[in-house]
Amino acid sequence: HVPVVATNDVRFIYSSDFEAHEVRVCISGRRTLDDPHRPRNYTDQQYLKSSQEMAELFADIPEACLNAIEIGKRCSLSLNLGTPYLPNYPVPDERSLETYLEDLSRQGLEARLKQLFGETGCSEQQIRVYFERLDMELGVINQMGFPGYFLIVMEFIRWAKENDIPVGPGRGSGAGSIVAYALGITDLDPLKYDLLFERFLNPERVSMPDFDVDFCMKGRDLVIQHVADLYGHDAVSQIITFGTMAAKAVVRDVARVQGKPYSLGDKLSKLIPFGPDVTLAKALEEAPELSHFVDGDEDAQEVMDMAFKLEGITRNVGTHAGGVVIAPTKLTDFTPLYCEEAGGGLVSQFDKNDVETAGLVKFDFLGLRTLTIIDWAVKMINERQGEAEPVTIDALPLDDESVYRILQKGETTALFQLESRGMKELIKKLKPSSFEDIIALVALFRPGPLQSGMVDDFIERKHGRTEVAYPHPELEPVLSNTYGVILYQEQVMQIAQVLANYTLGGADILRKAMGKKDPAVMAKQRDLFMAGAVARQIDKDLAGSIFDLMEKFAGYGFNKSHSAAYALISYQ
Repeated sequence: HVPVVATNDVRFIYSSDFEAHEVRVCISGRRTLDDPHRPRNYTDQQYLKSSQEMAELFADIPEACLNAIEIGKRCSLSLNLGTPYLPNYPVPDERSLETYLEDLSRQGLEARLKQLFGETGCSEQQIRVYFERLDMELGVINQMGFPGYFLIVMEFIRWAKENDIPVGPGRGSGAGSIVAYALGITDLDPLKYDLLFERFLNPERVSMPDFDVDFCMKGRDLVIQHVADLYGHDAVSQIITFGTMAAKAVVRDVARVQGKPYSLGDKLSKLIPFGPDVTLAKALEEAPELSHFVDGDEDAQEVMDMAFKLEGITRNVGTHAGGVVIAPTKLTDFTPLYCEEAGGGLVSQFDKNDVETAGLVKFDFLGLRTLTIIDWAVKMINERQGEAEPVTIDALPLDDESVYRILQKGETTALFQLESRGMKELIKKLKPSSFEDIIALVALFRPGPLQSGMVDDFIERKHGRTEVAYPHPELEPVLSNTYGVILYQEQVMQIAQVLANYTLGGADILRKAMGKKDPAVMAKQRDLFMAGAVARQIDKDLAGSIFDLMEKFAGYGFNKSHSAAYALISYQ
């Protein structure tokens, strides 16, 4: 007594797409089109037919089409896009999330200050500076509705540490938060290294906070398993990635499936220029030898015609390297799920951008082999220590001269971030003598700074061969650690704050605008900066030249919070 329904198993939009679909199926199944044994599971009728075509097909049983309409009427789904839904953090008592976060942060900061300064080594003035920063951050976090986010990250990092799973010091802009430092999410004192909270969470531009957390390779899956146990296995999954048919690969695949000689696909692929954004259309424009070859060869033309139809189509699926989503209810309230053929490995069927648009919050659980190696080394040392005090990696002093002696010789093979040949050359020239120098190394060794000449300038100033000069006397506290060179994004923000009375939130918007180089936005920001500088009695021409300097360096500027966290792992 089940009513009959009219459907068509649609695989492509137009009937003319049938051949391209067959090629795609053959690529997936590693077959050729003329293979007599290949399964032919599809027909050229599996296109999206019009209502009229469907009515004609089912003219003998019209109720089948009416029943399809009935099903359509019963389908209703409304998606609330762009609103993040945090999972519910289990507070152990009757306190609100906000109060619980405040209490834990204050306790955590007191413990950190004892660790930093000992029982008696911290003045009241220093304590006040730390707690003022803490109160400011807590106010912003609670006002923006993110206390749950900090508590969730704190919980799984604490669990990892309690279960002997090494955790990184917290890279990315999150290292600029004293709340994160107090909760044990990060391990660098943001006040000591001038790391800015507004670079992480800007009260003037609402966006989700994002902690990138590194775990040792062996323990990462255990942490994800713990999160699933805590929040429910139907609420936690990893995130899908889609591999698409890119220009170079698609011509090889099409040539093989069409039964063309291997050399043809190989030649076409090699004539397409390298690059992440290269498309077949761009390649034909930019590589004249490719278009000449295609014009003069019928087989090549046939391959290209088909490759154009398939370029950019999803070829396979994978799993995002670090992303994990935790839903406040079931995952299926927010995203369809994808299951591997073997039945394991559940992932969201939306990719990382869509899954966040749908309202799920992404947490990054990254695996870092370096942490595993450091952990092995510490355990081997402590096994041989006998009665001596065991080594604790987090308690190592950051001014150990023997470390800098090894660094200055360039003996950095297999050292995290410092091992490449170019980096070794830079280290020998720079001769790092403090932890700040290692932070600078990580930020300097990138194409922008290396090509701009600022690296040589930095080295000459460090070794006293060139005089350290500041664009304005008031910028000495901001730029003294980098010998007057603007190296970090945070410094761009501080300059705007010191010279033009920007709030740090406003300065973060300026930094972002400088990175994007939108002329209209930059003109507006220049006017704001000039007005602020003139109000502080700074010469107009000088203010203009400082703005130009900031704009130039903002393109090269690196996130100091990120650099400092990497430098700490390198040092360890």
